[in-house]
Amino acid sequence: MGPLKGLRIIEIAGIGPGPFAGMLLADMGAEVIRIERPTGPTFPLDAKLDFMNRGKRCISLNLKHPQGIDAALKLCESADGLIEGFRPGVTEKLGIGPEDATAINERLVYGRMTGWGQQGPWAREAGHDINYIAISGALYSIGEKGGKPILPLTLVGDFGGGGMLLAYGMVCALLEAKTSGKGQVVDASILDGSTTLMATFFSTLQTGFWQEQRGSNILDGGAPFYDTYECSDGEYIAIGAIEPQFYSAMLSGLGLSEEALPHQMDQKYWPEMKAKIAAAVATRSRDEWAEQFSGKEACVTPVLKMSEVAEHRHVRERGVLLDIDGVQQPAPAPRFSRTQPDVPHLAHVLGADNHDILSSLGLDPEAMKQAGAT
Repeated sequence: MGPLKGLRIIEIAGIGPGPFAGMLLADMGAEVIRIERPTGPTFPLDAKLDFMNRGKRCISLNLKHPQGIDAALKLCESADGLIEGFRPGVTEKLGIGPEDATAINERLVYGRMTGWGQQGPWAREAGHDINYIAISGALYSIGEKGGKPILPLTLVGDFGGGGMLLAYGMVCALLEAKTSGKGQVVDASILDGSTTLMATFFSTLQTGFWQEQRGSNILDGGAPFYDTYECSDGEYIAIGAIEPQFYSAMLSGLGLSEEALPHQMDQKYWPEMKAKIAAAVATRSRDEWAEQFSGKEACVTPVLKMSEVAEHRHVRERGVLLDIDGVQQPAPAPRFSRTQPDVPHLAHVLGADNHDILSSLGLDPEAMKQAGAT
């Protein structure tokens, strides 16, 4: 099941955002066929822990050999889309670029995942997540006041601005292809995507609401009512009490009076307010505060470690995490009322689907061997 059931996507294996995009499409029911090099992935994982390749089939092809390219192009004949994450120009040199693939199947949607994009003076420059979000303005904006920029894991760049943007672009182009009968290239770059994620902040900067100084705004830890605080046990709670009713409930739950902290939105009082809230929070443990604020609608929650997430009542009852063959992992998202995706299967190991897929293309064992199939 899943809303993308019936679609076939070819994924030329890589790392980071490309496989993540493939996972999102596979989670939604698309048949994703991963093409790995015969030597296997750069960073091999146990199939149980290879979450980004869950739900996919896997074949091995040598894309530096003509037979391997021929097999890949033949596979494109029956595909709806292809995704790759090489630097610009690499697949063209291999002989499986957009023109090569769409010459065989004009309705093929060709997804390209890069850091800088297909055009521009830096298009072929090396880089990683940290470099792309540094140029988008996202990295500069995250961190404590007076401190250096803080890395938001690879959530803003590789996964949010990269893989998720590619998956969204693929679905948009696949939908359009159903009407036009023609595919197109989806040029997804982490620079573009992470800049798009900053839309609200580019807007508020130009209205004067946002200050271009870390830790000085409502949503970047500058506000005392939107920050994390250390508890008596060294753990943390998160406070997001922006609206007046939540602010009032938060103060009440902490045993603080509104009369003592009346100027919620006046920034000159924020340092004093932070000190008072921090002192109050430090009197109890994280779990004691979690119990204190349960059901209070104060927007106060415990800050959980990843190892604790599965035990949270809401996470457990909603099924936010799945147990697949004894391993916990995030469930496919979002959810659907009618075409809810099936539980993903484990990642298929290198070449597991060589015979089934390549024989369906008419390749005999010798041709498979020539193509690099192990």
